[in-house]
Amino acid sequence: MVARGDLGVELGLYRVPFAQKLLIQRAKQAGLFVITATQMCESMIEAPVPTRAEVSDLCNAVWDGTDAVMLSGEAASGKFPLEAVMTQASCTREAESVMHQLKQACPYVSIGGAAMLRPPRMLNCGMALKRQETDHSKRKTKVVASLGPSSWSEEMIPKMIAAGTDIFRLNCSHRRGGDFERVYPLIRKYAKEMGKHVEVLGDLQGPKFRVGELAGDPIPLVNGDILEFGISVDENDNIRPGRITMKSTTEQNALMKAAKVGTDLLIEDGIMKVNVVEKLSDTELKVKVIRGGKLKARKGVNVPDVEIDCAALTDKDIEDAEFLLQLDPPLEYICVSFVQKGQDLQELIDIMDRMNLPADKRPKICPKIEKPQAFTNIEGIIAKSQALMVA
Repeated sequence: MVARGDLGVELGLYRVPFAQKLLIQRAKQAGLFVITATQMCESMIEAPVPTRAEVSDLCNAVWDGTDAVMLSGEAASGKFPLEAVMTQASCTREAESVMHQLKQACPYVSIGGAAMLRPPRMLNCGMALKRQETDHSKRKTKVVASLGPSSWSEEMIPKMIAAGTDIFRLNCSHRRGGDFERVYPLIRKYAKEMGKHVEVLGDLQGPKFRVGELAGDPIPLVNGDILEFGISVDENDNIRPGRITMKSTTEQNALMKAAKVGTDLLIEDGIMKVNVVEKLSDTELKVKVIRGGKLKARKGVNVPDVEIDCAALTDKDIEDAEFLLQLDPPLEYICVSFVQKGQDLQELIDIMDRMNLPADKRPKICPKIEKPQAFTNIEGIIAKSQALMVA
C-alpha cells in the first residue's frame, strides 16, 4: 500500500504522483499485489457522485498498474457507501478498457541512441466517444472497501458485495466492542451464498503521533511565535498558550528524542508547521511557528526528515495481529503501517512464527508506504512482502 495521506504530508503533495508511479512499477516488477488508497473518492462521503479529479485519479492508478483501489471513510462512515463502490468499479473497468490503446500510443525508448523499433500508433480524439464499458465481469482491478458503521450491518454487507466489493478492509484503528468478531463471519457467509470470491484485509494501526488535550479552548499559533513543545509531565500538563504537549508513550518519546534543531514538525496533516530552534532535553523543545493556525486537541504530528527509532508494532498492534491471525478461515492480507525498513515487517513475521502458523494459513504481508525513509529501504521492504499499499 502506498499511503498517499501521510506520504503527501511528509514527502510533499506535489511529489506524490511520481512516487506513486515508481512504487507501483517497482512492486509489480517484484511480483507484488499493489493497492492504491487514500482520498480516491473522498467527496463521496457527502455526495453521491465523484468529482472529475477523483475519476482521473482512479483511472491514472489503473494506468500506473495498480491491482486494487481502496475506499476508506467513503465506505466506512460516508453517506453513500454503495455508490462509492460502484463508482470505483465503473471507473477502473473503463480505464482498463482503453489501457491497451494508451500503451500502444506511448513512444518507445531508444536503446543506445538507436531509432525506435517501430513508430507508435496514433490516437485520435474521436476515440473518446467510444461506448462506456459496462461488462464488469471483465474487470481485473479489485475494489477494497473499508468497513464501518455505514457498511458493516448484516443488511449492508451483501449489498456491498453486489455493488462490486472484492476485498473488505478491517481497520484496526476502530477495533472495539466485538464488531470485527460479528462482521467477519458475515463476510464469509454472504460471499459463499452469493458465489463471490471476496477477500479480507486486516490493517494494523501502527504508531500514532498526536498532540495532547487542551487545557481550554483551541489556541492560535501565530507565525514567528516561540513556543514550548514537550512531553506532558503529568495529566494536568495540557496544551495552553505558549506550550504544546504530547502524552508520554513509547513512540512519542522516541519522536521527541529524535528531533533536533532544524527539524520540522507538521501538525494536522501539515496545515500547521513548527520548527525546532532549541533542544532543551530528550522530552522538551523550543519551536518557532512557521505556518500558524488554530490548534485543537489530538491532532496528528508528522516528522518528515526523521527516522524514528521505535518498534513498528505497538502493544495494540500486537494484540490486533494476534486476533487477526487466529481468524478462521484465515484472512488474505495484513497491513503494517508506517513501515520504514524491512525489519519492521520482521516483527509481524516473528509473531506468526511464535504462533506456529503454517505457511498456508499466513496472510500476505502488505506494507503501507507512508514515510519517505521507506524509499531508501524499499528493496529490504519488498523482500519481506507479498503485497504493497500506496495509501
